[in-house]
Amino acid sequence: MPNIAAHWDAAADSFDEEPDHGLRDPGVRAAWAGRLAAWLPEGPLDVLDLGCGTGSLSLLLAERGHRVAGVDLAPRMVARARAKLAGTGAVVLVGDAARPPVGARRFDVVLARHLLWTISEPEAALAHWAALLRPGGRLVLVEGRWDASTEGSGDLPWDGGVRADDLVAALRPIVADLRVDPLTDPALWGREIDDERYAVVALT
Repeated sequence: MPNIAAHWDAAADSFDEEPDHGLRDPGVRAAWAGRLAAWLPEGPLDVLDLGCGTGSLSLLLAERGHRVAGVDLAPRMVARARAKLAGTGAVVLVGDAARPPVGARRFDVVLARHLLWTISEPEAALAHWAALLRPGGRLVLVEGRWDASTEGSGDLPWDGGVRADDLVAALRPIVADLRVDPLTDPALWGREIDDERYAVVALT
């Protein structure tokens, strides 16, 4: 994908129409809220939401009292996220999620959903994200493998998504412990799915 920011800017107007993007359906919204509550320790926490898009997960986190910073490369996505998060205290920045523009700030949680396939050097990004965590912090990576036809094609090593086994192998050298949670519940996606969806929760 030669210009990732332009691609997602073009998608900003319709992005929230997908049930798991906009979380407009109460059942889908509740399903994601429940997952986030299960993955995160008691707060309030400093949470970095990478590739935050229009800010739907950031909003769920802010509503639970967490201190949220979102980062997205697409300015139009960021504008929508800022509007959605107005009044919550959350901050949303335009920047490269692989190396987010957060300076020396450190976080209790780094969250990313369906982001790694857009990154040209995903292993380097994972190491950088782990370094942004405070001791005992956690990475929460919602990922999947939804298009096997792209394997070995294009410029992105994980184009079409990443298998859980491959992500676990990349994380093992940089985290203390991890678990994989399958995400097959149709309530999360607003429909039945037939591909690989999961979350990795990794502790540093």
